[in-house]
Amino acid sequence: MRYGSVCSGIEAATAGWHRLGWEPAFFSEIEKFPCAVLQYHYPDVPLHGDFTTIKENEYGKIDLLIGGTPCQSFSVAGLRGGLDDDRGNLALEFCRLAQREQPRWIVWENVPGVLSSNGGRDFGSILGALEDIGYGLAYRVLDAQYFGVAQRRRRVFVVGHLGDWRPAAAVLFERHSMSGSPAQSGSARQEVANQTKGCTGRSGCIEWERPKIVGPLTAGMHKGARGTEAVESGHIVSTTHSPVRRLTPVECERLQGFPDNFTAIPWRNKQAENCPDGPRYKALGNSMAVPVMRWIGERIQMVEDLKI
Repeated sequence: MRYGSVCSGIEAATAGWHRLGWEPAFFSEIEKFPCAVLQYHYPDVPLHGDFTTIKENEYGKIDLLIGGTPCQSFSVAGLRGGLDDDRGNLALEFCRLAQREQPRWIVWENVPGVLSSNGGRDFGSILGALEDIGYGLAYRVLDAQYFGVAQRRRRVFVVGHLGDWRPAAAVLFERHSMSGSPAQSGSARQEVANQTKGCTGRSGCIEWERPKIVGPLTAGMHKGARGTEAVESGHIVSTTHSPVRRLTPVECERLQGFPDNFTAIPWRNKQAENCPDGPRYKALGNSMAVPVMRWIGERIQMVEDLKI
C-alpha cells in the first residue's frame, strides 16, 4: 500500500502503519517543528509544504490519501467558523486533492464538532464533495482511551473507498455493529457517536489494565499546568497529594502512543536532549493518536486481503 499524507503533523499514521509494510509516498506539512521531526525520522520521504499545490501524480500513483485538516474552525474554541474559515476550507481542498490523485482509499480526521458545525451542513458538504468524485463513505467517532492509551480523545474518522461504500463500512464497523447487535454482556463498551447506529468506541482495542484517564491533549497545554494526573513508568498516577505539575513531553508522547522522546530532535542549534518543550507540546497536542491509526490501517489491510 502506497499512501500520501497531508497536514501530516508528526505522522501518527506512519508511526501506526510502519509494521504493515506500507510505503509513504509523500508528507505535507507547513509548521516548522513538525517538519523538522519528519525530516529527522523520515529523511528519504519527500516533504511537501502546502498540500493544495500538489499536482496530479506529482509523487506517483498512491493507493491511499490520509489527512487531518485543521480542526480549529470546527471546534468550540475556534468559534465554529466552519467552512467559511480558511482552515475549515482546507477540508474541501483535501477533497480536491483526492479528485486529482484518485487513490483507492481516503481517510480523513477531525474533531466531533464538525458533525454539528453550521447545523451539520458543513459535514454534509464535505461528504457530498467526496461522493461527487466517486467515493463510497463511512464515518465514525472513535475515542483513543479505548485503544490502549490513557487519554480521552474523541475524533471523527471518515473512510472512503473509490466506487463502493461497502469496503469503507467494513473498515470502521465490525459485524455486530453493522447488524445492530448489542455489545456482549460484561464488556466495557461505550457508545461514542449517537449519530451512527452501532458505533462503539471500545471495538478493536486490545485488552489493557484500565488506568486513570486524562483529558485530551491540546496544542497550547505547555502554557500552564495540565492538571493533577501524570504518567510515570508507563502508568497514570495521581498527583493529588503533591504539587500540581504539567505533564512532561515524554508523558504526552505516551498518551498519544508515540515512542519515548520521539519529538526530542536537534532543533535550532540545540542537541536532541536539549530540545525545548514548547514545540514538542504543540506538535503532540495537534497529533492523531497512534493506536487509533494503527487499528484503522490494520482494518484497511484486512479488507484489502479479503478483497471485500
